Amino acid sequence: MNKDSNGYTFIFAIALVVVVGAGLAAISIGLKPFQDKNVEIKKKMDILAAINAKEINGSDTLDISRKNAEKLYEKHILVDECVVIGSDGKERDLEAFDVDIKKQYRDKNLSWCDRDYPLYVAEVDGAKKYIIPVVGSGLWGPIWGYIAVDDDKETIYGATFDHKTETPGLGAEIKQEFYYTQYVGEKISGGIKSVKDGTGKEVGNGKVDGITGGTITSKGVEEMVNRTLEVYVKYFKG
Repeated sequence: MNKDSNGYTFIFAIALVVVVGAGLAAISIGLKPFQDKNVEIKKKMDILAAINAKEINGSDTLDISRKNAEKLYEKHILVDECVVIGSDGKERDLEAFDVDIKKQYRDKNLSWCDRDYPLYVAEVDGAKKYIIPVVGSGLWGPIWGYIAVDDDKETIYGATFDHKTETPGLGAEIKQEFYYTQYVGEKISGGIKSVKDGTGKEVGNGKVDGITGGTITSKGVEEMVNRTLEVYVKYFKG
């Protein structure tokens, strides 16, 4: 075939696209196990962060990292006692770690009452803690977190929140320690309200200080937390 012809150029271009595409697909397939493992480790780190209450509860700080996350998870999370419940407060025959609450939340065809709600059981200083994953919406995108409940199944032991696209210095502050530690000691059965004051004077007894300039994100956390806790309160009381 004449290498200067249009036909040769066309065939060569197609062959190049096929070869490059096949190479990229092979790389993607080869990397997927590593990507999945990274996602698994990150999830374990986030779960553990909820019981990493630092000096607030007089517990030792967990030095959580990608290197030791699996070892700490194995040490503190009682995998055999973790369950999945439905909105009716009854257990479902599913593995807690396999439930993707973010994917469920994105599915607009799946109502809240049809979702699966994982519950992780941990042990800290000989006492059980119940870790609840939460997901919701902030101002610009998804927000999520984990709330650890003490062995009385009523008092919040620890919490952690995160986001994808909230505004730095405003809504993004939900991931900062000064914000999420406000939830420690609050009760899950009465609901938790975010107040706009911003001075910290009204906090406690079911109220947390909303982030100044981040009202919508703060209210998003409030909605996310209360909507989710309602399901688990029903389970704990059952």
